[in-house]
Amino acid sequence: MTRTVLITGATSGFGAAAVRRFAADGWRVIATGRRADRLQALVDELGGERVHAAAFDIRDEAAMDAALAALPEAFRGIDLLINNAGLALGTAPAQSAVLDDWRTMIATNIGALVTLTQRLLPALIARKGAIINISSIAGTYPYPGGNVYGGTKAFVTQFSLGLRSDLHGTGVRVTSIEPGMAETEFTLVRTHGDQAASDKLYDGAQPMTAGDIAETLFWVATLPPHLNINRLELMPVTQSFAGFQIHRG
Repeated sequence: MTRTVLITGATSGFGAAAVRRFAADGWRVIATGRRADRLQALVDELGGERVHAAAFDIRDEAAMDAALAALPEAFRGIDLLINNAGLALGTAPAQSAVLDDWRTMIATNIGALVTLTQRLLPALIARKGAIINISSIAGTYPYPGGNVYGGTKAFVTQFSLGLRSDLHGTGVRVTSIEPGMAETEFTLVRTHGDQAASDKLYDGAQPMTAGDIAETLFWVATLPPHLNINRLELMPVTQSFAGFQIHRG
């Protein structure tokens, strides 16, 4: 039986790599994101029989509902939801941060994620499907400038554990994937397009790649249905845990 996955944030990074990985194994993929041209490129690359593009802003609830209602018949039986859409904005400490950046992160990383999840729960329960939420090590380990971004990812991790508890007995699997440093457009978005800052962060660090994360998502999704990965934290070998800050004065 051909299975279907819905992947949010599919226009770049983890999401685009996951679209390619699942389609390569014969899954039907619903690819969502704001940039219609990039979604169409995935359809052109992988074929319309494998990939359905749904272009909308994940924060727009009405657009989300319209996109779900317009799914072609072949893509309506969703077996897996990958909540990948999310972002960090700004690197400033809380006292200097831009409040609109905070609101955008909360609306995207939390509000949109819980809304889409709630919409799809009945179908996922009916099909004994799975949910994979992309959290971050930032939800566990604080760092200067992480403030609201880290808070949103801590929510994603805890929400995943809560879902797992609520869905007990339904057969639905829930996983929180918590990556560390991975080279994608993440830092470009966070710094509002500062390519030099992105290059500096990843230079010589051998970060993880979008393909690494896509392979991990595929592994989790294709485990035997009696196994559940609750949480999975990943870092490149070059990244580890930092020490505590101490102010002297």
